Amino acid sequence: MTEIKEKGIVLARLIKSEDVWKKGLSFFSQDQDFIQVGSWGYDKEKHLLPHIHNEVPRQVLWTQEVIFVKQGKIQAHIFGTDEKKITDIEVSAGDVIILLRGGHGYTIMQDDTQVLEIKNGPYVGADKDRRRFEIKP
Repeated sequence: MTEIKEKGIVLARLIKSEDVWKKGLSFFSQDQDFIQVGSWGYDKEKHLLPHIHNEVPRQVLWTQEVIFVKQGKIQAHIFGTDEKKITDIEVSAGDVIILLRGGHGYTIMQDDTQVLEIKNGPYVGADKDRRRFEIKP
């Protein structure tokens, strides 16, 4: 797992496919993250106990998202909290990137790229949820 940081703040985590899809249960998020991300790797007849998630009040301060590249390749552009570019990350089929803070944008690098995006809610609309910005040098 690779963490991209700005002044000690984790902006993003890249988990390459070979690390995502291992045997057993693997979690890639910290308890305090607003979005929790993990993967399962079990054989047939493994039983996971049924459960219900309790209603627990939570305070969500910003949207965090997870990008899973099912097919193809993207380049994720990672920006700091000051909107300045930190780095570009190539995300290939099977890879996962967790976007926790700062800004981000994407360039699709291959035809027929398929991406699954997951983010915390509730969704409050584009105008309230995000702001677009110009790329700063």
